[in-house]
Amino acid sequence: MVESSRRALVLLHLYSLHSIALRPRIRVADEPLILSAWPRDHRCKPGLSPIGRPQADDTMRMTALFFAYLFACFLLAALLTYPLMMTGWITIDAHRVMGRLAQLFILAGLWPLLAFLRLNDRAVLGYRPTGAFMLRRIGLGWLVGLAILGALVAVLMILDVRVLDPGVVIWPDLVEKGIQALIGGLLIGVLEETFFRGALYTAIRGRSGVRSAVLWSSALYAALHFMKPGALPDGMVFDWSGALWMFVHAFIDLFQWKNLDSLIALFAVGVFLSLVRERSGHIGWCIGMHAGWVFAIQMTRRISDGNPSSDFGFLVGDYDGTIGWLAAVWIGSLAVLFWWLSSRPGDRADSASDGPRQGDGG
Repeated sequence: MVESSRRALVLLHLYSLHSIALRPRIRVADEPLILSAWPRDHRCKPGLSPIGRPQADDTMRMTALFFAYLFACFLLAALLTYPLMMTGWITIDAHRVMGRLAQLFILAGLWPLLAFLRLNDRAVLGYRPTGAFMLRRIGLGWLVGLAILGALVAVLMILDVRVLDPGVVIWPDLVEKGIQALIGGLLIGVLEETFFRGALYTAIRGRSGVRSAVLWSSALYAALHFMKPGALPDGMVFDWSGALWMFVHAFIDLFQWKNLDSLIALFAVGVFLSLVRERSGHIGWCIGMHAGWVFAIQMTRRISDGNPSSDFGFLVGDYDGTIGWLAAVWIGSLAVLFWWLSSRPGDRADSASDGPRQGDGG
């Protein structure tokens, strides 16, 4: 009788071990999400995150966290700008100093933030392809971005919204500006795409799905472009109160009606880049396209001027004289077309011949 009980206990123990081994692994909330495993690792009920919480809660929490990080960087910059200006070592305008400090703090704190969120992983941030594959995608993306903005600028020229500057000196001024725009565009592309289409998109995507990731990362991306300190009004002295005024208006200016067209255009840009990131499984294309757009805008401003007397001046906004309602419609249409074409079987952004894709190492 005792021997039979022992055998039954042994069999029960072996069965329990076997069941545990076959039980599917449940991802904990703070486990890093590998983008290439999305289709296989996140099988949850519609409307719920992988750990069972409502999508809206996770989305708002993650977006608020990234916004709080940006807010803290701007606040720290505002607190340090006045003491720095009082040293007399800096001769540039105070609002430019505050903006540069904020950018510095955003850059310096980015990696610790990613480590805190357990997003400090190459694949998570969209850098899973390496070497020549990634460089080719960045280069091709740069050409695509240049073509997209080039077509937009050409239409603006035809409509006399922008007119060529007859005083442009090709050598060496324009060449030097082109080199600066190329390097600056690549740096901006790497930094902003790592932050928005890398970290933020991944954090929301793993918890709330594609739609929330696209919308919220694009909204914060568009808003950040207007969160910049402006010059003080005439007659206002720069002191602690002046620094506070600049800090507050860096956020208030976002809601000015005159910025609506450029804000929507930048939102469309964010949506397009997010869809490209989703389909390709990495941010190589996004970096290249972003860099190409920055290059095109900077060179356009160098070789042409805005025409205030144009009947179609409403098509561009005050942000940079290039993007506006026309850019919003153009880039938004391309985003919709891209998503539709890439949704068809066999028409993914990176074909099998291009290299690994999402779900198989892409």
